[in-house]
Amino acid sequence: MTADPSAEERAAVDEVLGPPETGWDGGDRSASDLRVSRAPEDQRTLLLPVLHALQARIGWISEGGLNYACERLQVPPAEAYGVATFYAMFSVKERPTTVVHVCDDLACRVNGARELLDGCRAELGGEVYVVASPCLGLCERAPAALVQKAGLDRDDVPMFGRYASVEWIGNAIRDRAVREFHSLTLPADVVTRVEGTRLLRRGSSASHDLEDYRADGGYDALARAIKVGPDATIKEVTDAKLLGRGGAAFPTGVKWRAVADQETSPKYVICNADESEPGTFKDRVIMERDPFAVVEAITIAGFATGAEKGYLYVRGEYPNATSALSHALRQARAARLLGPDVMGSGHAFDIELRRGAGAYICGEETALFNSIEGKRGEPRNKPPFPVTHGLFGKPTAINNVETLINVLQVLTMGPEAYAALGTEGSTGTRLFCLSGHVERPGLYEHEHGVTLGQAIDAAGGVRSGKPLKAVLLGGAAGGFVGPDRLDARLTFEDAREGGYTLGSGVIMVFDDSTDLVDICLRIARFFRDESCGQCVPCRVGTVRQEEALHRLVEGRTLGSRADELALLGDVAAVMSDASICGLGQTAASAVQSAIATFGLFEEGAMS
Repeated sequence: MTADPSAEERAAVDEVLGPPETGWDGGDRSASDLRVSRAPEDQRTLLLPVLHALQARIGWISEGGLNYACERLQVPPAEAYGVATFYAMFSVKERPTTVVHVCDDLACRVNGARELLDGCRAELGGEVYVVASPCLGLCERAPAALVQKAGLDRDDVPMFGRYASVEWIGNAIRDRAVREFHSLTLPADVVTRVEGTRLLRRGSSASHDLEDYRADGGYDALARAIKVGPDATIKEVTDAKLLGRGGAAFPTGVKWRAVADQETSPKYVICNADESEPGTFKDRVIMERDPFAVVEAITIAGFATGAEKGYLYVRGEYPNATSALSHALRQARAARLLGPDVMGSGHAFDIELRRGAGAYICGEETALFNSIEGKRGEPRNKPPFPVTHGLFGKPTAINNVETLINVLQVLTMGPEAYAALGTEGSTGTRLFCLSGHVERPGLYEHEHGVTLGQAIDAAGGVRSGKPLKAVLLGGAAGGFVGPDRLDARLTFEDAREGGYTLGSGVIMVFDDSTDLVDICLRIARFFRDESCGQCVPCRVGTVRQEEALHRLVEGRTLGSRADELALLGDVAAVMSDASICGLGQTAASAVQSAIATFGLFEEGAMS
């Protein structure tokens, strides 16, 4: 392209990549450059960080800025443009340098989000760009908002989120004391409500200082892993029957063993911290308040599988988690807990932190690989599976935050003691995200086997003692249950047998004032917006699902209401059976469960 970058745009890109050394990587051509061609290094994996730098410095990604990024990275402009337009947090059109993201997703929607959005547009719209946002992962502090400012120093956190009001947002966008607002986003009395003393035992004052963390038992698990060796470490994780906490419930030890047994190198481990499921915030709380636990757990995964490089892929809307983890990584390297000789083990391992940029689909493991590689975050067909062909086509173990920190418990308690917690098929404890119309929203830890009613009671029950109407389990990709299912045990085996899902640990409570039709319409819009569009069943099915729901609501059905519901069921079946990834496969789950459980959208059941 012919557009030239501004000096600020050049500086933003160079801050990530370093100054160009020759004409072949974006610098001025010299006589030597014209005589000697140098093959550029493959730096496409840095495209996402470079786009973040441009967006943060300027407030949008201009053609000149994108052109300079392409010159530096040797990426075709059409492909870079495809990446820049894939993510919701980037803009390729000029807009105000301050953007207010007001969440209007499920938990915020029933806690005043629409009124907040209308108020922001009326009172602040002239000075900032106000946009309705999908779930920001701040469901225990609903309604939530993030303020994204351009032009801040690199060390400043450019976004803020908390219990939001028009007054608070107005103060945030006008006040230049960035760090003061940063500190206000984590008030100790509202961040979480913790029960249990294992995964969340550090409570509301988890230290961000390495020495304090180690004094509290930090890095004991890594020391034990090094002492017993990689094979024994994997065996302990396997014997503990630790299942993944991201929704698929795959055995962690089996995954690690499969990667460790591969002869191909290099190998990678990835912490999937792109937590974007509406109603989910457990990983965010852990990262913000116990970042060294996350770093230690990833290091153990790398040691056990034989990987020398790890990636920590953090959701773009989690600025405080990103800041806490960056600080923890720097301290760990300085203490030689990362680097060429981890804890004197002779094993080299380091972790690179990557920020997402607003794409729910990147929570899918293969879409996350593409995102790190500098491509559009679209899922890959499987097989081959990540354990043999993952990041950069190499063996890769990928786990989410909650799964990884459970490994610390396995190694410090021992696999037998860990397996004694919970049930035979669901060992250990589980983090549950309570939100919606619950008295004390927050993050709660329970042993597997707790009932749904007990989990809600631990959070104070339904707010103001109102009657319970419905509970959404597992998030937007989960399903609804009624008050008659409060005795349902929250275990993987009970969920399979009972036809419900634990998903990512969401328990969203709705009282009798809730318009479930509106909730289902918002879920349908969420999946329509978040579909990457790569496969036809999901790309078309999510649109057709939303269209059918609107026809049912507006009374303009294609044929009878029964015909429309049958068509909706057919669309759901096709998406479930034929979509490439879990997004399309579960995009109709909540809507179908609402129809089956409450007769929603049938004649006389439209509230």
